[in-house]
Amino acid sequence: MNVGPNACYLDQQREVPMALELRKLSHALGAEVCNVDVSKVSEALFGEIYHAFLQHGILLFRDQNITREQHIEFSRHFGELDRHDALPRDRHPEHPEILLVTNEPKLDGSPSDSRYTGRQWHSDMSFTPVPSLGSLLRGITMPEVGGDTVFANMTLAYETLSDGMKALIADLHGIHLSGTRKIANDDSGVTRATEQKRLNPPIAQPVVRVHPETGRKALYLGDKVKRFDRLTEEESKPLIKYLNEHATRFEFIYRHHWRANDIIAWDNRCTMHLALGDFDETQRRHMERTTVLGTPSGYVV
Repeated sequence: MNVGPNACYLDQQREVPMALELRKLSHALGAEVCNVDVSKVSEALFGEIYHAFLQHGILLFRDQNITREQHIEFSRHFGELDRHDALPRDRHPEHPEILLVTNEPKLDGSPSDSRYTGRQWHSDMSFTPVPSLGSLLRGITMPEVGGDTVFANMTLAYETLSDGMKALIADLHGIHLSGTRKIANDDSGVTRATEQKRLNPPIAQPVVRVHPETGRKALYLGDKVKRFDRLTEEESKPLIKYLNEHATRFEFIYRHHWRANDIIAWDNRCTMHLALGDFDETQRRHMERTTVLGTPSGYVV
């Protein structure tokens, strides 16, 4: 089907034509869901949305001027929500289902704990025994320019590896660490790093994950992985570097330029992402995320 780059189209790849209008975001992954108010989604419509979610990996919903309660309610269509016990400093004090991603100072004037959240390639909550199924991030206050998020299609990354490389990594487990993001270089930063190690011990996750719904294999790595289980960091480093660089090649990514009231939902089982710090940090960048729980995976090391 030939459509213009800015045109919405009917997704008719199933036997019954669907009413959902989509616009592709990139060749690698992603689609914008057009003309949908996420505060008014029926179960039938959500079935079509979820089909598109599995097909495209990430979905964009523009112009969603909604409340926190509506954000949470829409997210619950995807599954049970994480209350972010693994990240207690970052969650909203009244809505634990919401994780704050913000450079807005705290009430006492001290820097936000989450101002550097996401500035490394990762899949959400990979450092926990129940890594995330998906995340829904809402842009609320955005800087004039910059502050983009980049997404990578980890299914394509796996499928384009050689047969020999697929065989080499088939049984490997990468050790995912919490607390590897940039933090303040002061006593609070040291305290936070210590706290994260206590709350979230290292977790070994399979390097190749099979998506439980599509059955497709995907790489599962990122910058939180420093070594493979049963190998040293020195032995692991060259292969981790290769796989991460391969997965983030231009042909596998989509870069999102945020607008206020954007919501992006992404599938953490087959994508990873990176928040860019390419903006004036004197300007506000305030975002809020819900996290959908996945299925148990990996083991503590």
